[in-house]
Amino acid sequence: MNYERIKEKLDILADAAKYDVSCSSSGSTRTNKNKGLGNSSSSGICHTYTEDGRCVSLLKILLTNHCIFNCAYCVTRKSNDIKRAAFKVQEVVDLTIAFYRRNYIEGLFLSSGIFKNPDYTMERLIGVAKKLRLEENFNGYIHLKSIPGASDELMREAGLYADRLSVNIEIPTEKGLKLLAPDKDRKDFIMPMNKVKNEIIQYKNDKRKFKNTPLYAPAGQSTQMIIGAGGETDAEIMYSSAYFYKQFNLKRVYYSGYIPISYDERLPAIGTEVPLLRENRLYQTDWLLRFYGFDIRELLTPEHPNLDSDIDPKLSWALRHLDLFPLDINKADKFMLARIPGVGLKSVNKIIQARRFRRLNWDHLKALGIASNRAKYFILCNSGEYESKDRTAAQIKGLILQNSTSKFRKTFDQQLNLFNSIN
Repeated sequence: MNYERIKEKLDILADAAKYDVSCSSSGSTRTNKNKGLGNSSSSGICHTYTEDGRCVSLLKILLTNHCIFNCAYCVTRKSNDIKRAAFKVQEVVDLTIAFYRRNYIEGLFLSSGIFKNPDYTMERLIGVAKKLRLEENFNGYIHLKSIPGASDELMREAGLYADRLSVNIEIPTEKGLKLLAPDKDRKDFIMPMNKVKNEIIQYKNDKRKFKNTPLYAPAGQSTQMIIGAGGETDAEIMYSSAYFYKQFNLKRVYYSGYIPISYDERLPAIGTEVPLLRENRLYQTDWLLRFYGFDIRELLTPEHPNLDSDIDPKLSWALRHLDLFPLDINKADKFMLARIPGVGLKSVNKIIQARRFRRLNWDHLKALGIASNRAKYFILCNSGEYESKDRTAAQIKGLILQNSTSKFRKTFDQQLNLFNSIN
């Protein structure tokens, strides 16, 4: 083995993989068997994150950064003058095992540029997973990227060896994809995603009848969208996200802010990175959809197409629906309790349990962990002290922001200083 060449490939293909953020959860259960190597527990991989939130606990690489496509937003596009490299299947297998034995990683995240055609590339990705499972008896976590346009037969085989499969939607809207990646067809993204969904449903049905049904993608499937490359609104992003969650039973949708890497006039200029705050607001909205019972039509509308940068999406919704507040914390149902700003799901359950025994007052609520600096404008409790419901939304927002300790507060301050200097 030429170690210098392997190291060079690793430098190139690990760097090229850093733009993919959809590797941060497993949820897979794969126990060690036949005295094999490693396992993947249902509590997920023990992740390590870089300062900007990227997951680094997996061996995260591309099989190759050669690509037949020329997507404007992609660093591996065929017209980009960069160093190219490609691993052989056995090289990735050897690296994974070697890194695992040294306790550097707990699994493999393998993506790829597309060379020759989708099936040719997908066959090699599957080849890596197959060798790890069957020849190395590797029971650790494997996340394979599904190649858009790959055949159903290959997607079936991929799920037998990988814990998670994912297809990156890349651009949230079809018009954006046509503008920035005219060689690609959105149907090619949908086809493997649909196949994986159907195979997971089939696996669950078979499992009820046959105990020894082979595992199929036990950690499900996910996708990732690039944010800010196509000029889409937050509403367009999150409506797409809601659609994919509903249609394909996705475990997660990841949002990756576009980092300008090209002088292409179709793209944002170099130096205009998407603020991390925008990613944060999108993830907060995603959380509200998946766990708090919100419908996307409540959070983003034609009149309100973008998320507020200075307040979180739940507070923004509450300020637009002051007619629903204040709620009596001792009577409100679980659905509405979860909609109170400053009250998380854990606090909701604690409130429901605690009010069986007493009527709750402010001291009780603080002890249960609610953020009273926000919640106090939206609730009533067993106390004579309460905020006036006659305040306007702007007044409440101002009062909350005065006492805000958000880690993004510096961002607001910087924006305000710039505005002041202009005047």
